[in-house]
Amino acid sequence: MKEFEKPLRRLEPGAFGYAVKRLFLGKPLITAQLTHERLSNTTALGVLSPDAISSSAYGTEQILVELLPYAGLAAFSLVLPITGVILVILVLVAASYRQVVTAYTRAGGSYVVARENFGPRVAQVAAAALLIDYVVTVAVQTSAGTVAVVSAIPALGPYSLEITIGVVILLCYANLRGLREAGRPFAIPTYLFSALMIAMIVTGLIKAITTGLPAYDPAHLSGAVPVRQGDGLVAGATVLVLLRAFANGGSSLTGVEAISNTVSAFRSPRGPNARKVLLTMAVILGFLVGGVSLLAYFTHATPYTSGYPSVVSQEARAVFGAGGFGHAMFAAIQTATALILYTGANTSFNGFPFLASFVASDRFLPRQLTTRGHRLVFSNGILALTVLAVALLLFSGGTVTALVPFYAIGVFTGFAMAGYGMTKHHLRLRERGWRFKLTVNLAAGVLSTVVVGIFAIAKFTEGAWLVVVVFPVLVFVLIRLNREYRAEAAVLERITRANPTRYARHQAFVLVNTIDLAVLEALRYGSSLRPDKITAVHFVIDAQAAERLRARWEEFGMKTGLRLIDVPDRRIVRAAYTLVQTATEDERTGITVLLPRRSYAPLLGRLLHDRTADRIARVVSRIPQAAATIVPYDVQTRIRTAMPHLPEERVTSAVERLLTRLGTSPGPAPAPRLRPGTEVSIDGRLEELALSEEDTRGPVLTARLGGHATTVVLEFRDAHPDLEPGQLLRVTGRVSEGEPPVLRDPAYRILETAHPEENPGGA
Repeated sequence: MKEFEKPLRRLEPGAFGYAVKRLFLGKPLITAQLTHERLSNTTALGVLSPDAISSSAYGTEQILVELLPYAGLAAFSLVLPITGVILVILVLVAASYRQVVTAYTRAGGSYVVARENFGPRVAQVAAAALLIDYVVTVAVQTSAGTVAVVSAIPALGPYSLEITIGVVILLCYANLRGLREAGRPFAIPTYLFSALMIAMIVTGLIKAITTGLPAYDPAHLSGAVPVRQGDGLVAGATVLVLLRAFANGGSSLTGVEAISNTVSAFRSPRGPNARKVLLTMAVILGFLVGGVSLLAYFTHATPYTSGYPSVVSQEARAVFGAGGFGHAMFAAIQTATALILYTGANTSFNGFPFLASFVASDRFLPRQLTTRGHRLVFSNGILALTVLAVALLLFSGGTVTALVPFYAIGVFTGFAMAGYGMTKHHLRLRERGWRFKLTVNLAAGVLSTVVVGIFAIAKFTEGAWLVVVVFPVLVFVLIRLNREYRAEAAVLERITRANPTRYARHQAFVLVNTIDLAVLEALRYGSSLRPDKITAVHFVIDAQAAERLRARWEEFGMKTGLRLIDVPDRRIVRAAYTLVQTATEDERTGITVLLPRRSYAPLLGRLLHDRTADRIARVVSRIPQAAATIVPYDVQTRIRTAMPHLPEERVTSAVERLLTRLGTSPGPAPAPRLRPGTEVSIDGRLEELALSEEDTRGPVLTARLGGHATTVVLEFRDAHPDLEPGQLLRVTGRVSEGEPPVLRDPAYRILETAHPEENPGGA
C-alpha cells in the first residue's frame, strides 16, 4: 500500500486562474480598503447628472423621428408643445423626488420608497423597473455616444454597432478593475457638455431673433427620414402619432431618479444637499431640452435613418457656421456629447450592481450578487449587466431609435412607484403641509402611469412588447426566488435546541467502487471522526468487479470491514437510501455517509465522469439522523504534478514568471519568531474567530490575528470580547508557546472596523 502514499508536489489550487486574474485586473484589494467618498454639491452635480442631462442630446430627435413621416414640416411646430408637456412632467417628477431625497437619505431611490411603504413584494415592481432601466441605459447611452462620434467622423458610421459593443466591454473591464465614479474627473464631461450646449442655444436664439438662422430642407436631404409633403397637420398628425412622438420624447427624462439612488453619497446634511443638486439638475435639463427643440424649430434639423449626423450636430453647424471657429465649436460639442453619453452609461455599471446586491440582500435575487470580487466591486452584477446590454444591442441593431421603446417603460414605472410610495408616506405621517406634498406625488405617480400606458400601447409593435412581456415575468421571478429562499430559511433556522443532538452511537459508511488514493483519503477522514463503527460499502452491479475489489481489499490488508450489497436493478442512489434508512431505525444511532469525490479537469471531467456522489448525498441528507459528506480528492493536480510537461503547467509557470517581473507576485513575508515569555504589542487584522468546546474553565474564544510581520493566535478565557473578523486590532500581551505563537487574554484596541459603511446604488 506504500505505492499509494508517495509524496506529491502540490500546486496551489486555482493558481493559474488567480494569476490570470491578477494580470488583467491588478492586485486584489482587501475589505478594509472599501471606502466611499462623500461628494460636495458641485462634484455630485457633475458625477450624478450625466445620465439625465445627456438625454437632451437625443430626446428632441426622437420626437421628430415619429412626426416627420406623418406631419411633414408641421412636425417642427408640433415639437414645441410636445416638449412643453414633457417639461411639465419633469417639474412634477423633480418635485416628487425632492421629497424622496428628504424623507429617505439612504441609497435605493424608488425601490426603498416602495419597500418601506408597500412591503418588499410590491417593491419588486420598482426593482424590476430599475434593473431594466439600468440595462437599457447602457445600451442607449453608448449608442447615442457613438452617434456623436460618427456624426463628427462619418467614415466610422458602418462600424457603429461594433464601436458601441466595444465601449460597453471597455466600461465593463474598467469597472471590474475598480473604476470609481466619485471624483472630479467624472464631473468634467457634465460641465463641459452643459456649458457648450448652453452657449449653442443662447447664440442660436440670439441669431434667430436678430439675423436669422439658416434652415435645412428636409425634403432634399439624402438619407433623412421620410418627410410627408405638405403641412399634414390635420391629415397626418393623428392622435396615435402624437402619442408615439410624446412617448419618444419621454426618453428626455431618463436619469432624473439618479440622485435619489445615491443620496448617501452626499455630505451632511444629505437631504438638503441632494434637494439643491436635484433642482439644479432639473433646471439644466429643462433648459437644454427646451433649447434643442427651439433650435430644431428654427433650423429644421432633420433626423437621418442611419442615426447620423444627429440633430444636435446639425444645429451646431447651423449656429456656428462653417468657418474655423465653427469647426472648432462643432468638434468640441461632438466630443463633449460623446463623453457625457459614455459617462452616463458608466453610471449604470455602478448603480446596477449596487441595486442588485441590495435586492439580493432582501433575498429576491441570487445571493451571489451580494459578493464583492477581486477589486471590491460587485463583479457578478457588472458581468450580468454587460451580457444583458450587449444582448440588447445585438437584438436591436444598436440604434437609438430602436432602443427608445425599451427605455421609458422602466423609467416611468420607477417614477410612478416613487410617487405612489411617497403618497402612502404622507398619508401615514401627515406631517406639516402633507396635503400639498401628497397632491404633487400623486399627480407625478398618475401621470407617470399614463406615460407607461402610452408607451405600452403606442410603441408596442416597435419593441415595447418585449418589455411588456419581460417586466411581469421578471417581477414573478424575483418573488419566486424570494419564496424559495424563505422556504430554505424556514427549514434551516428551525432550531429546537441550542446544542447539536448527541447520539448514543455513531456509525460511518464509506461508499467505495474501487481502492485508490481517493478511497484511502475518505477512510482516513472517517477514522478521524472516531465513530463507534466504520464500514466500507460497495454496491454490486458487476459481480466480477466486486470480486476484484474484495481481492484487492484483502491483498492490501485493509483493516476496515468491506460490505458488499447486491443491487440487481442498478439503482445505486435508491440502494444507498435504503441502507441508511435501515441503519437509522434505532433513534439513538447517528449515521455519517462519506463519498469519495475525484476532481478532474473542469470540462473533460464532466464529460468523462458522472456525478453519482452528488445524487447520493442529496438523497441521504433527507433522512433524519443522517449526514452525507463528500470527501474531495484533486486528481487533476496529481496529473499535473506527475506530468509536468503538460501545456497548462508551462502556461502557469510563464504567468507566474511574468507576474514576478511585473512586481505583482504574491507572497507573504516570513514571520519572525516571537520568544515565549516576552511582552509584545502587535497590530494585525482579525482573520478568524472560533468558539471551542468547553474545557474545565468554560468555553474558549480563539482568534487568529494576521499582520504584515507575523501571525498570532489570541485566546480569551476569562471574558469573551465582542470582536468581528476583518477588524484591525492592536493587541498587547505575553507570548506563550505555540505555532503560531499564542497570546492569552491580551489587552486590545480596535483600530479599524470590519465593515465600512456601504452605499447601495451610490457612487
